[in-house]
Amino acid sequence: MLTAKGLAERVGVSAVTLSKYENGHAPDEATAKRLAMALSYPLDFFFREAPERIDTDAVSFRSLARMKAKERRAAEAAGSLGIELYEWIDARFNLPSADLIDLSKERRRPFVAARLLRQHWGLGDRPIGNVLKLIESKGIRVLSLSEATKNVDAYSFWRGEHPYVFLNQEKTAERSIFDTAHELGHLVLHHHADSKTDKEAETQADRFASAFLMPESDVMDYAHLFTAGQIIAAKKRWKVSAMALANRLNSLGYISEWNYRSLLIELGKRGYRSGEPDGIEREVSTVLAKVLAALWSKGMTKENIARDLGIPLEEIEALIFRLSPDQGASLEVRKPSLRVVK
Repeated sequence: MLTAKGLAERVGVSAVTLSKYENGHAPDEATAKRLAMALSYPLDFFFREAPERIDTDAVSFRSLARMKAKERRAAEAAGSLGIELYEWIDARFNLPSADLIDLSKERRRPFVAARLLRQHWGLGDRPIGNVLKLIESKGIRVLSLSEATKNVDAYSFWRGEHPYVFLNQEKTAERSIFDTAHELGHLVLHHHADSKTDKEAETQADRFASAFLMPESDVMDYAHLFTAGQIIAAKKRWKVSAMALANRLNSLGYISEWNYRSLLIELGKRGYRSGEPDGIEREVSTVLAKVLAALWSKGMTKENIARDLGIPLEEIEALIFRLSPDQGASLEVRKPSLRVVK
């Protein structure tokens, strides 16, 4: 990642001058051309109205201790660009409206909140086949993060009536699914709340995710899982990591603390602490795939989006899971369907 000092040297300006540009001062045309070349951005980008920044106090950033300042800035920039991208899509497609419940004022316990949302969505207690597809059908706008944000697990926020979730694609597919449910917990439990980075809020979101993905009445039938091999075989039912399933069984009291610790040790030896050796297929955005397919049918490409927004194609790719139009063409269309605005 290019540092501010490195960029200033490459462009031929002082760090102080570069800081002024970052804070809204427009560069002269010659400097703008050098900035555009150094950053691989269109020249027009430096003369257009600055994108509105997201309210970082209402963003559910995690892992702040290991997150570098430049990673946080990159994540915030992705949030702003993600909003612009969806505004562009909103002008051309009818997207699902948000259908969530707001429990921020009721202070519901996380497992109760998870059960209430499942009831609201009519899910019963069955495992969820595709979590991203589900939450997108309920109006949550999901985007991906670039490699420049490796220490940002995921984050979410409300923008007016639109909820957004950003996911790190460097994590395992199982971890990404749990992160998705974790951010869903923030959107429900801490709706429009200020500062969702405190430890208690993170614990609540984790417990919500565990209960939402693995309902107790369904997990009860698997209370006999006492070995690492049994955990590994069963985890695919809920599309969670082996560690997450072991933790859920322990929190429900189905396995003892001693057995739980033994499981963690054995799973760690098998490589399940740092990864998921027999991982599942990664989920991606269904809505964005359908948008690309619909645009492709009309002769429009990702390059058109990038040109209209005045940002590099690579930035678009980083936000849309690096999807291709043909991935959306094969998707089954279910109500509410994605319709092009005439």
